[in-house]
Amino acid sequence: MSLTQAYHPGDRTDTARRRAGRGALALRALTKRYPNFVAVDGIDLDMASGEFLTLLGPSGSGKTTTLMMIAGFTPPSDGDILLDGRSVTALAPERRNMGVVFQNYALFPHMTVQENIGFPLRMRNQPKPVIAAKVASALRLVQLENLGERLPRQLSGGQQQRIALARALVFDPDLLLMDEPLGALDKNLREQMQFELKRLHAELGVTILYVTHDQEEALTMSDRIALMNKGTIAQVGTAEELYERPITRFVAEFIGESNVIEGTTTEDGVFVATGGARFPVAAATSGTRSPLASATSGARFPVASAPGHDTTSMVVRPEKFSFAALPESPGALPGVVAGRVYVGDCTRYLIEVAGGLRLTVKVQNRQITSHSSEGERVGLLLDPADVRLLAE
Repeated sequence: MSLTQAYHPGDRTDTARRRAGRGALALRALTKRYPNFVAVDGIDLDMASGEFLTLLGPSGSGKTTTLMMIAGFTPPSDGDILLDGRSVTALAPERRNMGVVFQNYALFPHMTVQENIGFPLRMRNQPKPVIAAKVASALRLVQLENLGERLPRQLSGGQQQRIALARALVFDPDLLLMDEPLGALDKNLREQMQFELKRLHAELGVTILYVTHDQEEALTMSDRIALMNKGTIAQVGTAEELYERPITRFVAEFIGESNVIEGTTTEDGVFVATGGARFPVAAATSGTRSPLASATSGARFPVASAPGHDTTSMVVRPEKFSFAALPESPGALPGVVAGRVYVGDCTRYLIEVAGGLRLTVKVQNRQITSHSSEGERVGLLLDPADVRLLAE
């Protein structure tokens, strides 16, 4: 069973219901300027109470700077941060009621596990009996109730990360901020912690803003993803929306594998390939089958939709192609196998079509045909609905 099958946004406990309506976040024209560059450039973002939203992007895209401004550790140059409709931009970090989990855990090495978890409560002057009860509850929550007397150095990386998470949750924050929290773990531990985070999110209903550069992690865990690039938000949506319906070339190339073919659309609804080939796209938008489109190389593709005259490329995901029974099958795009790589669950082909254009084609191994030899002639099939035209 996958994580998305195991947990659903509507699957909430009594604790989650008590949190309902808390943790809604809004960013308004949030900006961070430094002397030589702009790290975050006027972003707007709305996050619902109880949502798991991931800021995803390459290094230097501004995602961690955005999280640090929300947490109160980095002052914004302009803009506003609202939590449940109230501006917190001028508040000190400790007055924002936000929990933060960092990649390096940031545990106090001289404190026991219990003391580390209880630290935020002591800073809030909670009575000792209350601290003891809440620490015990937090340890049960992360399933480490027998390790309270240990020091951080006596714990594994995964256990330390759970303790950091328990410390961030123990004071019942309105919003949980997580900055690359699984980056220091090996693959197996990362997958285990992804499961734990999904379990806790479903159980507690806490609003989580998660930062990562790992697209698989974002696609697996998030209700929605905000993909950042050069200090701006390139696209916000569910994992399916970003993968199946990317808006720009950056989104298409950053999320998953893609075949991008250069061209442009005109104001009268015609796609013009770089070499001058022209084909209409309006018919596909209305739901009817469009004519085959000629790319620069002379290869021909069906086209599904056009966002406007600024389009300069179109994208097809490698798994959207299938092999025709024969290279000469009606509607098939003829090509030649230029390479083949077995990658376990699927086989990745490099297919060269007319004019030297090379396409990546990915086929599940249970569907593999005899198309395995370099130089073999093949025919590719493609549904027009699986082609996206992109705005730059």
